[in-house]
Amino acid sequence: MENKIYKLGVIGGMGPEATSYFYDCITGHTEASCDQEHIDMVILSHATMPDRTEAIITGEDKHLIELLKEDARTLEQLGVANIAITCNTSHYFFKHIQKAVNIPVINMIQESVNYAVRNFEDVKRIGIMATDGTINSRIYHKACKEAGVIPVKPSAERQQDVMSLIYDDIKAGKPGDRKKFDRVMKEFMRKGCDVVILACTELSVFKRKHEVPSMCLDAMDVLVRESIIRSGATYKD
Repeated sequence: MENKIYKLGVIGGMGPEATSYFYDCITGHTEASCDQEHIDMVILSHATMPDRTEAIITGEDKHLIELLKEDARTLEQLGVANIAITCNTSHYFFKHIQKAVNIPVINMIQESVNYAVRNFEDVKRIGIMATDGTINSRIYHKACKEAGVIPVKPSAERQQDVMSLIYDDIKAGKPGDRKKFDRVMKEFMRKGCDVVILACTELSVFKRKHEVPSMCLDAMDVLVRESIIRSGATYKD
């Protein structure tokens, strides 16, 4: 008996290249010998969504929350079984989005931390490479503490490198400055991190173009895996 395949909804466009990469990853990691064995997807690429980091830092988030809830409801009305959000920072508003619909929204933050603890050896300290919004929201910090591990954030100077890599490079259509990434990684290693989570989908795009150390876990990869499995298909490495 064949597995039932469920339709996946995606709130994307944050940013567009990261959403495109997510779709490529879903296709590339689904075990399929023909079109019909791939999963059906509805991708709502909401590129004009207000900046998530700015909303968190300023506290002016009501409009953003309403847009995220509206997108989730639209996907639910289109018959999707689960919703994936291809933006780490947006998960600060996870509870609002989940309450707006009656179908599961995949929690990329929680899934990523749990995956790191389960699949890396003797994890005690996890580095978080992310936007200011994600760092300031402490969503990864909370997930780490719930999993019994210590979250580690970059110094202020290295966080500037992360933000520049995300906004000045990747979001601007550039391949990304390797020196910025390496400076941040070296600091995480000095701080004794066992795993570093690439906790921004623009960093996933960076990883697509550059080789990264094996201690890095891409949150996008975890979301891809979870999305495929929940959709009833078979995930392949």
